[in-house]
Amino acid sequence: MGRPADRTPAARAEQGRRARKLVPRSAHGAWIPAAGRPDPVAVLERQDADRVRHLLPIRYGRMALSPFAFLRGGAAVMAADLAALDGSGLTVQLCGDAHLLNFGLFASPERALLFDLNDFDETFPGPFEWDVKRLAASATVAARENGLGRGQARAAARECVKRYRLTMRRLAERGELDVWYTRLDTDALLELIRPGGRAQARATFARARRRTSLQALGKLTEVVDGRRRIRDDPPLVERLGAPDMTELRKMFNDYRSTLSEERRLLLDRFRFVDAARKVVGVGSVGTRCFIVLLAGRDGDDPLFLQIKEAGPSVLEEHLPSGPFDHPGHRVVAGQRLLQASGDIFLGWMTGPQGRAFYWRQLRDMKATADLAALGPDRLVRYAGLCGTALARAHARSGDRIALAGYLGRGDTFDRSVADFAVRYAEQNAKDHTALTAAIAAGVVSAEPGV
Repeated sequence: MGRPADRTPAARAEQGRRARKLVPRSAHGAWIPAAGRPDPVAVLERQDADRVRHLLPIRYGRMALSPFAFLRGGAAVMAADLAALDGSGLTVQLCGDAHLLNFGLFASPERALLFDLNDFDETFPGPFEWDVKRLAASATVAARENGLGRGQARAAARECVKRYRLTMRRLAERGELDVWYTRLDTDALLELIRPGGRAQARATFARARRRTSLQALGKLTEVVDGRRRIRDDPPLVERLGAPDMTELRKMFNDYRSTLSEERRLLLDRFRFVDAARKVVGVGSVGTRCFIVLLAGRDGDDPLFLQIKEAGPSVLEEHLPSGPFDHPGHRVVAGQRLLQASGDIFLGWMTGPQGRAFYWRQLRDMKATADLAALGPDRLVRYAGLCGTALARAHARSGDRIALAGYLGRGDTFDRSVADFAVRYAEQNAKDHTALTAAIAAGVVSAEPGV
């Protein structure tokens, strides 16, 4: 088909409209489990083979907490389900795990507070609708968890997809640099929030600005015998012994080489102080994750970096091969492509036993929504905000004009994906029940409340 630049906007829009003949927009509403659908617990257990065994009960304890928690940790389950459906053929760089809590606030290098995608462990090229359907389903699951009715849950999913479609169509009319530089900062967010909610939004922005490495210094560290160190809090935070610390220092030097020259110079102004293993997230529990404390000018000038193990994306077994052999490089490249503004310390490297890792800042004014506190109207608006951010990300990596041509002016796609989201929320609830039954039967071990 050639590069988008080699074709006229009219030809690109026509490509999108032709894709409707392959997969009509109305077809996206269907959800019937495929014959021979894998057992969801078995899908999760396959991921356990190379994880830290003693942490797995924490993973299952967190996933068993609620249907939304199961959805968060069950990206592999939904990836297999989406792969069983007919695809549009319109490819973008997928987030791979687009749910409501994988969007949030963070600081740009210029210290502006932005709203965007913030998790890229599963990023991979694939059909655009996979991200849209996962995001819409998460809105429906969250609505059900908040006690909202079927109609309100569907409304949240529909608003999410509507804002995705309208944003994509708006961006299709803009120039390439204009699209590339588009971002959702606090001013843009306030324009999307009704006047009654703006005071609360400003309070949220203020809390996010306080979430820095300096705040983490007080929360995560202590002074022992006159020296600053990370505070032990097993099993969630465990300081490293001397052999592991030596390995991590070597990893640090290798990671440094993946940064640009000016960022290496900046990093070199910090000294290595301490490191620890740290349990993070829901689906990531059991992968090898660390935090590193660095000090700059003095002990009151900290920088916390997070190191996360990067394995194959859950999408890889269902899609053609991607452009990167190194999983850490895949994550970093995907984040740089999808986010409007990236972490200056984002990098990757290979660690002991050939394991892949990527590095980023632990806290840089990062904050996510408290979904349980959102009433019906606010949940609908938040779902729409996430749909807006997802469209902006997809417009950078995919052919936004073809996507806009496929989506069209009407609401057919919105209604269809909302139908899918409601049906898939029911499937997710059944899968969550299957997990809790497996825990009760002793098939998997779970440690709740950790």
